[in-house]
Amino acid sequence: MKVAITSDIHGNRHALEAVMDAVVASGAVEMWCLGDVVGYGADPDVCVELMREHAAICLAGNHDLAVVGELPLSEFSRGASLAAQWTMEVMDPANISYLQSLPTSNLQEVIGLYHASPRDPVWEYVLSALLAQLCLDAQDHRVCAVGHSHVALSFSRQDGSLATGQPRRAGTELDLGSGEWLINPGSVGQPRDGDPRAAWLLLDLDDWRVTYMRTRYDVAGAASAIRAARLPDSLAERLGYGQ
Repeated sequence: MKVAITSDIHGNRHALEAVMDAVVASGAVEMWCLGDVVGYGADPDVCVELMREHAAICLAGNHDLAVVGELPLSEFSRGASLAAQWTMEVMDPANISYLQSLPTSNLQEVIGLYHASPRDPVWEYVLSALLAQLCLDAQDHRVCAVGHSHVALSFSRQDGSLATGQPRRAGTELDLGSGEWLINPGSVGQPRDGDPRAAWLLLDLDDWRVTYMRTRYDVAGAASAIRAARLPDSLAERLGYGQ
């Protein structure tokens, strides 16, 4: 079975719609989202409604939790806080209720799913081999998927070895058939690895192979929507740089 794994959509309808078209073309039978459906972008309702309709699994990320009032806005950067406050004010109550219903992890599948990490499903950024080593020690599944960092990457550990890992570029294929793994699809709506294209993973659970995917989308349209909503201009500007 092939599944598409997405994360960090952040209210970017333009990116999400392009990724969903690519997911259909890929032959994936399910889409799993690791959280942060809303956040920085100008179309939170559209993104939540698409997840409600199409995602077989959807987690809550820290930005989702902020919008439903479960995390204080003081814990976020100024831009993120302003975007969360705006999102709270404009979202349909039914979509707020959907976000409130989401967990921050799912341990019922063949791989573990977390928004941030097995040690801290909400906040931990796993960007180093040392942190990955600690997460591999903590996780119950041999393979886990995490989001949150907005960087497409993977870490692995073979028997008797320390964890190693690196960022992953578009088209990279990995064999997950042995060892322990922590994989991150990167961000659909706001990549931060220098590639502005929307990032996601295609995971083949029969062959235990994963392919890192990038999908072009209307970056200018997404930026214009952010500016039209009078959200901080920096949230629009960074999209074109993948930062």
